[in-house]
Amino acid sequence: MKNPVFDIDNWREITATLSRNKTRTFLTAFGIFWGTAMLAMLIGGAQGVRGLMMRNFAGFATNSAFVFSNNTTRAYKGYQKGRGWNLTQGDVDAIRKAVPEIESISGVTQNAGAVSYGAKSYANGRVQGFTPDYYGIMSPLLLEGRLLNESDEQMKRKNCLIGSRVASELFGTESPVGKFVQVNNIYYRVVGMVKQRNDNINIGGSMEEAVIIPLAVMRHNYNLGDRVYFIAFNVKPGHTPAELRDRIRRVIRTRHSISPYDDDAVPFWDISEEFEQVDGLFKGMDLLALFVGFGSLLAGIIGVGNIMWIIVKERTQEIGIRRAIGARPRDIITQILSEAVVLTTVAGIGGICFAVLVLTVAGKLTAGADGTDVGFQLAFSSAVAILVVFLVLGTAAGIIPALKAMRIKPIEALNDN
Repeated sequence: MKNPVFDIDNWREITATLSRNKTRTFLTAFGIFWGTAMLAMLIGGAQGVRGLMMRNFAGFATNSAFVFSNNTTRAYKGYQKGRGWNLTQGDVDAIRKAVPEIESISGVTQNAGAVSYGAKSYANGRVQGFTPDYYGIMSPLLLEGRLLNESDEQMKRKNCLIGSRVASELFGTESPVGKFVQVNNIYYRVVGMVKQRNDNINIGGSMEEAVIIPLAVMRHNYNLGDRVYFIAFNVKPGHTPAELRDRIRRVIRTRHSISPYDDDAVPFWDISEEFEQVDGLFKGMDLLALFVGFGSLLAGIIGVGNIMWIIVKERTQEIGIRRAIGARPRDIITQILSEAVVLTTVAGIGGICFAVLVLTVAGKLTAGADGTDVGFQLAFSSAVAILVVFLVLGTAAGIIPALKAMRIKPIEALNDN
């Protein structure tokens, strides 16, 4: 027996059978095509939408959190409620020592800042100070020059980073690196130009409108003493900010004589919790995509079963004659299943190619300003898996008609009108 894959006569027969009723074959193939395309687009599209949402967290460590100070809401140790207090660099050092699960931690300070260069000025700017550890929590996009480093912090150098919007106002298209800008009557040398990676999460305002200096320089030059405005940190892999929240608050409350039950006095913003909510949303979207996609897939497969059933019905006499002249049951089964497999394969590959084209266009339209793709794409392994699932189900859909064809008795088929 010839292998049906390499049998030219077998392929001619498959083509002739499927071409006998072109409209019916086209509609069945379109059902498979659309089911495959829908499933592929939903899988790739879900990843792309996830990437779009994750762009909102660009530049932020998703395992990070921020600690602030607020007026007390409970009386404690002789202090009345409503007492104001401030976070300090001592709090940062104490938390770093008491909570080894923290990976990076930095105090952050900021003030309004009138920035000028020569005759040009930017009145709505800000001056911000933090240590290099802050880059592990919020990573700016470096456009030119370098970032502030540990040496700048330790040596209290009057170096600064300048936000891209401030730089545009003061320098136009000229490079600001190496120039000296005046911030609140103090001169700083620009060592780098930065911008924020996204505008959806701003802690204390956009980095593009700020001049950033070392934290030690900020506290010294503007008489802030040990004070910081808020504390930012991220945690090591395997931990979450939520599990460290109580320990961090305990350290701060002990140092500032705050009631151990006064959580409102130490506000805590956990970025990781928001990320988990978004991640949970997209897990639900993934399940919905699979449900809808497999629904479309099932509709196409039912179409394959129907057309195979009709083909067997129409070819009853032909199959009976074949049985009468010696065709074996497996030859009949192979023929019917081959037609189902060919129809499913051709339409399925077409659907996947169409989905890839649509996802590519979506990726181009949603690319970031730097050209980065957010993930509107179908992995090769996913495409192969979809096609294999269709082939298996398409073959299964042809089994019942094939078994019916095998059971046709020659004498009954020849007498069939």
